[in-house]
Formats: sequence, structure tokens, C-alpha cells
Amino acid sequence: MIVSVRAERVSGEVRAPPSKSYTHRAIAAALLAPGKSRIFNPLYSRDTEATINAARLFGAILQPQRDGIEIEGVERPKTPENVIDAMNSGTTLRIMTCIAGLTERGYTVLTGDESLRKRPMQPLLDALGQLGIRSWSAKLDGTAPIIVEGGEMGGECSIRGDISSQFVSGLLIAGPAAERPIAINIQGDLVSKPYVDSTIAVLRLYGAKVEREGYSHFYTEPGGYRPAAFTVPGDYGLAGFILAAPLMVGGRVRVAGLDPGLPQADYRLVEVLRAMGADVREGDGFVEVGEASLKGVDVDLKDSPDLLPIVAALAAVAEGETRIHGVKHARFKESDRIHVIATELAKTSIRVEEAPDGMVIRGGRLRGARLDPRGDHRLFMAFTLLSLATQGLIEVLDPESAAVSYPNFLDDLKLLGCEVEKS
Repeated sequence: MIVSVRAERVSGEVRAPPSKSYTHRAIAAALLAPGKSRIFNPLYSRDTEATINAARLFGAILQPQRDGIEIEGVERPKTPENVIDAMNSGTTLRIMTCIAGLTERGYTVLTGDESLRKRPMQPLLDALGQLGIRSWSAKLDGTAPIIVEGGEMGGECSIRGDISSQFVSGLLIAGPAAERPIAINIQGDLVSKPYVDSTIAVLRLYGAKVEREGYSHFYTEPGGYRPAAFTVPGDYGLAGFILAAPLMVGGRVRVAGLDPGLPQADYRLVEVLRAMGADVREGDGFVEVGEASLKGVDVDLKDSPDLLPIVAALAAVAEGETRIHGVKHARFKESDRIHVIATELAKTSIRVEEAPDGMVIRGGRLRGARLDPRGDHRLFMAFTLLSLATQGLIEVLDPESAAVSYPNFLDDLKLLGCEVEKS
């Protein structure tokens, strides 16, 4: 299927999708908390469906409620009776691989779609080995399918910090439910630090004992989790695809349901928008953006790699040069986002220089093209913004990919006055 989008202007208000990151983490903590927890405003998408299914396989009882989901957790996860399919969700794969080490006996097998089966897992498997948990890549190449043998987890491990903060989050989530204390030492500089902040915030809400020394050493103590009620905040990163719309075609939009009170890596987008010259206004639970002429910026997205696609789209229509760096780890996402963005933007006549850890984009006049997001949900949404900027001259493949994180994306564009054509 192919999508094109056009509008004379955009205006109106939509509600931010719930945070995907917080939904994953709250479900995982509730799984390990004996008793009943309530999660309000969870995100229902393909990625979070993978985490819900995994929690059920580990023995949790999940009941949808009118305003959220109720989860009855377990003292110790049971060995799943079937393979855990993480689908396209790296967060699910990394967190549930660690939780699999907590089972009393037997083996857990975890896999995913073609894209996920290419994403690196060996640093996490090595760290689990240091903690007494045996695990393997079934293909012996450090990627899924993954096999984990349950056992007694504890001790000290070291893990690289430059590939994915999800490794650290997975170990932190498993730690409080382990038999012995766990110490995690980070080798090098940790990327995506706010995601680890998010993990720790959720764990402490669920009663877990977690300590840290900056971003280099983390500690968990046995003691487990207690049930809690948690309201998932709106997702700044996903809301950004709506906030960028008036910068593509004119108008003014507001996204409600956003709360900067909990740590979110993608709040960085608000700062980037302002630096590029956008008219941004924040209020009680909302962010509003109005049309403006954008200028290129020099931006480090090391701690917010998921913003790369949207910043690249903004750079394509901005005046001058935008330098994006610090996102080498974006090559290990749902796609090699650096390479795919560079390749696809070139089709639209935008000049792009690819670098090992980012790119340089020179804004200009977009020409019609058909862009392939390679099944990557964030690339689809970013390319759709470029379609809007060209009044539909740019066509985008694979609209189904948005269901991974933002199933209502195209519907929300319609609410703002966009005409969405599918063929």
C-alpha cells in the first residue's frame, strides 16, 4: 500500500499517544509484582502487544479495563509453554530475555520478525552469563532466536553502553526479582541515558531497590516488587510527528496529554524545535506549534536517537545545513536509520552526507519520489511529513508499519485537516 498526504494548512488538537517506553516498563514491573497492579492509559500497539503476550506466557494474568489494564503478577515467572514472539520490539526482546533468566528451571526461547532477528544481543547474553544465567543465540551469531536457561541470578557484570540502553534496562528490571544483589558496570559512555532514568522511575514506583552512581554503575537488591497503580504519560517522540505538521505546510496544532514530570528522552524534541526557529508554546499538559521558517542546526541526539527521523525530515525543509551526530546506535534500530534516511532523502533531491554517527542535511526544494521506510514505523511517519510538505508529490510505502507505535497516526492527521490518500 502507498500513502500520500496533502493539506492547505493544518489546525486543531489531538491527544498524544501514550508512551511506548513507559507502557513496556510498567507491564514488565507489574509482571514481577505479586498481586494486582493497574496501568492507566497504556499504549496499545504491535510493540506493546508483544510485551503483553510475553507477560502472559511468564504467568501473569492480564485483564483489559475500561481505563487501562489490570495485571496480576507472579512471585517468580514460570517457564513459558511457547516461544515468545517479540515481533518488531527490541524493548520486548531485551527486557524479556533478562526476565527469562528468573524462571526456576527449563528454557525460554525468544524470537521476532526479520528485522528484530538482526539486532545485536550478544552483549546482553554475555552480561547474563556473568550473572550466572546461561543463554545463547540459536544461530551462534549474537542475534535472535535467543535461548535462556532459568537459574539463580546475581553477582556483578560489565556491559557495553554504546549499543543500546535497553540492555541496561532489562538487567535493572530483572535485578530486584533475582536471588542475589546485582551490580552492573557500564563500559564506555552510556547512550540514551533518559531511557534508563525512565526505567528506574518505574521500578521505584513498584517498590524495587535500585541505586546508581551516575551512569557508570547500577545496583539492585533482592526484595522483589509490590503492586502499584501507574498512569502512562503521553509520548513526546510520537507527538512530535504531529507537532511538525504545521512546519511542513502551515497552520497551528496542539498536542494534549503531555507531561514533562516523568523523564522522557524525546522531550529533547521541544528544545530542537525551538533551536530551529519553530513557534513553540508549552502549557498545562500540552505543547502547541505554529508555522515558522526553519533554519538548520547542529544537534547531538545521542540520548534521543528515536528523534533522528523527525529531525531529518525537519532539516530537509529548513534553510541551510543541519548536522545530526551522536546517533551511531540508530544503525541498530528497526532499520539502519542513518543509511535509509540518507538513501531515501537523496531521491527527493535533498543533499545528504552520511557519517558513521549521523548525517549532514542541506535543506532545499523537495521533488516528488516514492520513499520506502523499510518497514520502520518512525521512518514511515517522517516520510509522511515530507509527503505533506510536497502536497502529496512524495508517496510513502508501508503505512501498516505505523501500527508498531502509533496506530492512529494517519487518523490524527485527518483530524488536523489533512487529506490522506491510500492506493
